[in-house]
Amino acid sequence: MKEVELNEIIASKEDGKYIINIGPQHPSTHGVLRFVVSLKGETLEYLIPHCGYIHRGIEKMCENLTYPQIIHLTDRMDYLSAHMNNEAVSLCVENALGIEVPERVKVIRTILSELQRIASHQLWWAAFGMDIGGLTCFFYGLRDREKVLDIFEESFGSRLLHSFICPGGLMQDIHPDFQKRVKEFIAYFRKKLPEYDQLLTGNVIFEQRTKGLGILTKAEAIDYGVTGPSGRASGFSCDIRKKHPYSAYDRVEFREILANEGDTYSRYKVRIEEMWESMNIIEQLIDQIPEGSFTAPMKAIIKVPEGEYTQRVETARGELAVYLVSTGDKNPYRMRFRTPNFSNLFVMNHLSAGAKIADLIAISGSLDLVIPDIDR
Repeated sequence: MKEVELNEIIASKEDGKYIINIGPQHPSTHGVLRFVVSLKGETLEYLIPHCGYIHRGIEKMCENLTYPQIIHLTDRMDYLSAHMNNEAVSLCVENALGIEVPERVKVIRTILSELQRIASHQLWWAAFGMDIGGLTCFFYGLRDREKVLDIFEESFGSRLLHSFICPGGLMQDIHPDFQKRVKEFIAYFRKKLPEYDQLLTGNVIFEQRTKGLGILTKAEAIDYGVTGPSGRASGFSCDIRKKHPYSAYDRVEFREILANEGDTYSRYKVRIEEMWESMNIIEQLIDQIPEGSFTAPMKAIIKVPEGEYTQRVETARGELAVYLVSTGDKNPYRMRFRTPNFSNLFVMNHLSAGAKIADLIAISGSLDLVIPDIDR
């Protein structure tokens, strides 16, 4: 909706019609987003997202940094998919250099990505349930997520922003107790995940608040470029792990979770099922970590050959694509990130038009947006 149209609505002074702002939140919070919403009574007519409140110029900063330094910036895009973001740039650089990382690295990277996916979905479930009115969800979700963060902290010294996956391999080897701790977590979470269904999934109020709401068809998901669980809930088969396997995804069996309804409830169910599949992937690999080095032989200063290179990975929210242009120097001439949250955000007006203002919270929560990934 254009600014001139907003002004026309304001000038019309039609009874029962209002223009309100939802957000922005305080700039010290992780993600700052503003919705300009046109309401008639409690019915939402138009929604315009305003992003950019925490734009940091990450892509421009990459032009002045070396490739190992860029890794630290990728943590700060979708901070709940830090490992996957690190891996996207690392794979792009490795492919450009023609480097094959050790098998040990491939397996560890895959395990870390799936642990990160579980931790991300746990936080989403906790916040989404609370947004709908289930305060207990927040405590349950964060309780279980702490188990994953404890493993991360023990191995890398950090809980959220890791920079552990780097061009050529890993920053260091995994902790001696890594495998033991991961297996303990999987055994623990297999018993706890059914509680999510008992508490929220089958709740009558929750189903009434989510089923048939914010419907996105498969064709619309493709047109808007909505990927990840939000796209797969509309029947859009778009899992990069299946379509273009990387690291160790070609040696494990797992299902691409798809649904056809495309509503808020389907987007919820897809993420719940994805946590089960992530555990299956981890279990197939955790006792199969090969011996060997945690890094490939690399020069002290990485210089990518002149040319253009791309790489895609599947983050917790969808397809992250890296486009790299190199002139043969130690830093890129251009680094472009195609982040999933940017495309997923701009379907909001389509999903929420005609819904009630309270439904907007459920719809936006089902997309699992991480705002720094939009602003970059």
